[in-house]
Amino acid sequence: MEQIDSLSQLQTPCFVLYLDELERSVKGFQDALNANFKDCIVGYSVKTNSLPKCMKLACEMGVYAEVVSYDEYELALLCGFEKNHIVYNGPMKSKETFLDAIQHGAVVNIETKRELEWLNELSSEGSFNVGLRLNINISKVSPEDADGDNDNSRFGYSDETDEFADAISYIKQLGNVRLAGLHIHRTAHSRSVCFYKRSIEYACRVIKKYGLELDYIDVGGGYFGIFPNKPTYQQYSDAFYEVMSTYGLQYMRVIVEPGNALVASCFIFLSEVIDVKHVEEELWFATTDGSRNDVDPFFKKSSYLSEILYKTESPVVKEQIVSGCTCLEYDRMFTLHDKPLLEVGDRICYHNVGAYTMCLSPMFIRYIPNIYVKEGDSYSLTRELWTAKECIIKNIF
Repeated sequence: MEQIDSLSQLQTPCFVLYLDELERSVKGFQDALNANFKDCIVGYSVKTNSLPKCMKLACEMGVYAEVVSYDEYELALLCGFEKNHIVYNGPMKSKETFLDAIQHGAVVNIETKRELEWLNELSSEGSFNVGLRLNINISKVSPEDADGDNDNSRFGYSDETDEFADAISYIKQLGNVRLAGLHIHRTAHSRSVCFYKRSIEYACRVIKKYGLELDYIDVGGGYFGIFPNKPTYQQYSDAFYEVMSTYGLQYMRVIVEPGNALVASCFIFLSEVIDVKHVEEELWFATTDGSRNDVDPFFKKSSYLSEILYKTESPVVKEQIVSGCTCLEYDRMFTLHDKPLLEVGDRICYHNVGAYTMCLSPMFIRYIPNIYVKEGDSYSLTRELWTAKECIIKNIF
């Protein structure tokens, strides 16, 4: 990405999408999987970033849309994905989209018991494939990657109780439905290669335990992207192959659902200083037109990868707190120590903010900002900011 000073023409606050970076990430994961597996799918996690511009590029590159609700299913279709290029996960499927996806060859991984019941509404004359999500307790599968003493999960069917076996039996008795795959998505904070090896090994043991003849294993997401000193896509792929070949299952289709890994690094967020206050002898507050909601919607980060563009030279001051535009006292971004004093019009650029930020940013005080896309040497709007007109358009009063 070019230096921040080339962004001075853009209206703040705004996000900027770098399409070439997204393309590089997608191709990187595709190449890594293709190096080991004859059949593989990269799924674009719509919940992580639902910007249609990103989804369209992913579609054009042969990526599937990984959706987790009936709204996301409809969005994927509107963005150009064929129904048989959708991976449908999660508990928020509607009966109509669930059945439609199965009937049109989508990868559908069953999450809830009502979905098992919905299978009865499929035509008895047809032949259909479904997947089943396997519950994974990280504390038992990979203890060193666990978050706490019992890092269990509310998702999937557990093989530690009768539920997984019962789900298999239910599907088998239908006659017109075949269990074709396992979905084992579970994310560890470590995102370590070892964690994925152990998760896949656990799944392989379950497959052998029940004598399942499956077409695919859906490993899910949670990977590191293209960052220095972190596991690479190829290291993840090699780990998948190592474990699956040990169990003689390397012939299976491998599905991954990277979200953060694909979209985090291809977005920046740009904000501008709108006010500076001197509140104590050696402390200043700089208010920006951005917000912590824009770059840290979970409010968990302790630091940000950021750059500052100063308009003019300023004296160095001891301490400055850079804050957001909301009324919340804790809307504080970071602190500068012994740096030039910020002035109105100075700009701050936050890197690696493409994952979850836009989907989770609330309509709080300031509405959805502009999103620009960088293609070649030029910028263009790919989503216009929302004003009060957009906010009121669906209201009845």
